[in-house]
Amino acid sequence: MRTALVTGAAGFIGAQCSRRLLEQGWRVVGLDAMTDYYDVTLKQARLSDLLENDAFRFVEDAVETPELLMGLFAEEGFDLVIHLAAQAGVRYSIDNPRAYLDSNITGTFELLEAARAHPPRHMLLASTSSAYGANTEMPYVETMRADHQMSFYAATKKATEAMAHSYAHLYDLPVTMFRFFTVYGPWGRPDMALFKFTRAILQGEAIDVYNHGDMRRDFTYIDDLVAAIMALAETVPVRPSPEDSVAMGDNLSPVAPFRVVNIGNSSPVQLTDFITAIETAIGKPAKRNLMAMQPGDVPATWADTTLLKQLTGHVPTTPVTEGVRHFVDWYRSYYAV
Repeated sequence: MRTALVTGAAGFIGAQCSRRLLEQGWRVVGLDAMTDYYDVTLKQARLSDLLENDAFRFVEDAVETPELLMGLFAEEGFDLVIHLAAQAGVRYSIDNPRAYLDSNITGTFELLEAARAHPPRHMLLASTSSAYGANTEMPYVETMRADHQMSFYAATKKATEAMAHSYAHLYDLPVTMFRFFTVYGPWGRPDMALFKFTRAILQGEAIDVYNHGDMRRDFTYIDDLVAAIMALAETVPVRPSPEDSVAMGDNLSPVAPFRVVNIGNSSPVQLTDFITAIETAIGKPAKRNLMAMQPGDVPATWADTTLLKQLTGHVPTTPVTEGVRHFVDWYRSYYAV
């Protein structure tokens, strides 16, 4: 039985990836620190189904714990690593930057050191669309330069891309970095807009609409994202030889088995239209508190997913109206409202 490590296994994306791997016959070791950045009971609920499967082992600890990952890699001999553990959130990185340094930078270093000593077949590490930073040319393409991050969160994720590339080059570790674009859906994080908006509208409270609603996001439904990750897991990058030519649009490193891949819906949606979809799903209008842009935010994101399709044949397709409806149905069921 093949064994995978999923870090951040109690998180929104990590729990769904773990479930999909188990369905595909993998043995999964899930690592999560169960921090109180948001409601821990939600993380525990995500884990409950996974823990019923004998092929799932849960380890409660932080990725940055010295030598923890080294011991797990030595013990388990992982075939696949999906590294999702991170301190998330653009705004929180302004208030508590050290949490991002510890989890995102130090945690990724511990992972890379463990992989150097005990190499897996493939490592997939989560990055973010925020890595594109101040770029205004859209859609975002993986071959673009991404040098001007707008938040410390984005800076730490871009740093992990550089760190992973160096290890891929030095130690021939196959690494795929994926840049997420505004993931949403059932079991999502309470600090994200869809969760906050749904809760506020149902409770009759006003929602904070930043930049007066003049923002666009490439909303990506969770099932589409997980399907793309599973497909990329089977698409292992290979270090090109000097005589090889890299396909047009592929950002495969010329000196390492390393590439970056966008995972987005490739269809940006205006924030006001997103709110309308929530209102429709709930059957109740929102009270809107129009506000200025928050520090660290960007006005728009938009993924070019040509490379994802070339590599896997898969691209996200779920429309926002459908995805939002699924989330609202889950929210009402989970919270009995």
